[in-house]
Amino acid sequence: MSSKRILMITGDFTEDYETMVPFQALMAVGHQVDAVCPDKQAGDSVATAIHDFEGDQTYTEKPGHRFALNATFAEINPADYDALVVPGGRAPEYLRLNKQVLTMVQHFFEADKPVAAICHGAQLLAAAKVLEGRQCSAYPACQPEVELAGGRFANLDVTDAVTDGNLVTAPAWPAHPAWLAQFMAVLDR
Repeated sequence: MSSKRILMITGDFTEDYETMVPFQALMAVGHQVDAVCPDKQAGDSVATAIHDFEGDQTYTEKPGHRFALNATFAEINPADYDALVVPGGRAPEYLRLNKQVLTMVQHFFEADKPVAAICHGAQLLAAAKVLEGRQCSAYPACQPEVELAGGRFANLDVTDAVTDGNLVTAPAWPAHPAWLAQFMAVLDR
């Protein structure tokens, strides 16, 4: 495995596990992961939320940890990165309104670079108009957005993930083992 430079775009109220776990796991196997948020600099932090599945119609939300960013959004050039990670949570709702973020996401698809998105991360992919004809899993409530963006929604078990070319997606954090394994396989191609 050769070391890759990976960009993680996140924001306030990103899902705690979906941000922390891939950030740490990818670094643990030797990749450089730069976590950024619009309007924030290296050393700033974002609020995270813990989404849990406790038998209700949707997930519950509890306060998570502060997640420290290690790179400055304004200094990012997506051409300098080998891959992109988009965590879920409520952050994608906000991120999809930022034209610069959408352009960054589009770069990774236009350049056929690996992209991993989980849970509500599909909202950002749909807004960037990169799902046309692609299979994509996400939190089930995001199915309409995936389909309206021309994607094929993969209705998976919460512990599964799916790969479509350079795109690896999963419904939520219980899929981390499958999602990260598939993403790392795509990174090694």
